[in-house]
This record gives sequence, structure tokens and C-alpha cells, in this order.
Amino acid sequence: MLTIVRYELIKTYRKLRTYIGFGLIGLLVPLIYWGMSFAGDDMINGMTRGLQQNFLFVGTLFNGWFVSNLVLNSLFVHVPFLILLVAGDVFAGEATSGTYRMILTRPASRNRIFLAKTLGSVVYVYSLVLFLAVVSVGLGLLLFGHGDMLMLQESGLAILPADELWWRFVLAYALAGWAMSIVASLGMLFSTFVENAIGPIVGSFAIIILFFILGNLPFEFFENLRPYLFTTYTDVWRKAFDMEIQAAGILEDIAILGVFFVLFLSAAWTIFRRKDILS
Repeated sequence: MLTIVRYELIKTYRKLRTYIGFGLIGLLVPLIYWGMSFAGDDMINGMTRGLQQNFLFVGTLFNGWFVSNLVLNSLFVHVPFLILLVAGDVFAGEATSGTYRMILTRPASRNRIFLAKTLGSVVYVYSLVLFLAVVSVGLGLLLFGHGDMLMLQESGLAILPADELWWRFVLAYALAGWAMSIVASLGMLFSTFVENAIGPIVGSFAIIILFFILGNLPFEFFENLRPYLFTTYTDVWRKAFDMEIQAAGILEDIAILGVFFVLFLSAAWTIFRRKDILS
């Protein structure tokens, strides 16, 4: 089993499309930071303008933690697409390259091959999220330094103390990786249907956009629909930055995402097991 997983990882990381996400993150984050370096103080003043008459803000609020959080919020809208570039190719890529029959005539069963591809996709997800963490947090702290972090929350403006931020970011990226694993499982499901990776990538991303729009429409019917959409829970990582972290709420979101993960993979596994391989 470990050998199959190793070969799957080698196959994944030898493909050029695997590195598109890493390249875009490595390019965009420095550009965003370069732009922020000119407008940082204005951003802080804009957020605190209504409070400056009653409160005195001391220290450097525009710092590496602050910009890292902004990058996480802005780029994570696009990360699902980067995940689908690889997850959507997991099975469809075998059909495109004509290697389905070759891998399925090995002694390894379809179950093991499916599990290996699943583990390979999850490893890719966490490697991309880890790369985003290292680049955004590492470069942010290097360029802008440390300090408390200013946050806009539903209850108003909050300042998180510096000594809590490292574990909050670790928790946030761990939760983000789990949320993106569900996106990968959706891409794998679509990938079992077709023989070209473009369809799973576009189809999965279209589903994500559709669910996101439906979940945010301000009508009673769609508000009642929100609990049944997996996109409702993919921002669970934001709860790592609540002033008072609600462990029960985070665990509930993790469990619900786990249900969707199992559903998507179960459907993909069923299709893969019954798939008639002709080439």
C-alpha cells in the first residue's frame, strides 16, 4: 500500500499542473505585500477611524500577522480552483493518457488504487496550504514585523494579542486544509465520470460557485438551504480568529465537512469500482 501511495505522489508531483498553484501563490503574495506596503497605515486608519476619538491605539497594528490574515481571506477564494487542477485530474488523467488498463492490471486492487489516489490528493491539498502559510506568514513577519492583530468581526472590532496568534494561525491553516480536502473529494468524484480533466475542474468549480451564491441569497428559502450546502462550512478556518474560540462549533463544522467528504468519496469509489475500462 505504501508503495502504491509513493508512486501516486511521484506521479502527482511530476506533472506541471501540480505546480501552477505553488507558482501563483509564490507570485501573488509578494505582489500583494508590495502593494500593501504603500497603503498599510491608511488601511488601519480606515478600520479604526470611528474609534480614535475614544480609544488610544498603540503599537504596530499593521504587521505581518495582519497582512497574513488579509492574504488568507483574499486568496482562499481562489484556492479551490488550484486544488481542482490536480484533484480533477486524478482519474480523468489516467483515461486521457491511456494508463487506466495498465494500473488496473497490477496485483493491487481497485480499492487500494482508489485509496492511494485519495491520500495523494489530500497530501497535495495540505502541501499547497502549507506553502501558502509559509509564504504569507513567513514573508509577512519578515517584511512587516510582529504585533497584535486587528480583526473585523460580527460583534465589531477586535484586537487579538500577539502571544496567541501563532497557534491561531496553525489552527486556521489546519482547518483550511481539511476544508479544501472536501473540495478535492468533489473534484475526484467528477473525475470518475469523464476522460478529460477539463470537465471535472470546470464542473466542480461551477458547483462551488453555485452553492456559494445560493447560500448567500437573502431569502428565507435559501437561508433554510444553507445547512445542506458544504460551502457553508468551508470557511471554518475563520473561527480560529474569533475572540472567544467556540470549540464545539469548530468540531461540529469539522464533522459536517467529514460527512460530505465521505459522501463524495463513496460516490466516486462506487463509480470507479464499476467503471468498464476499455483503454
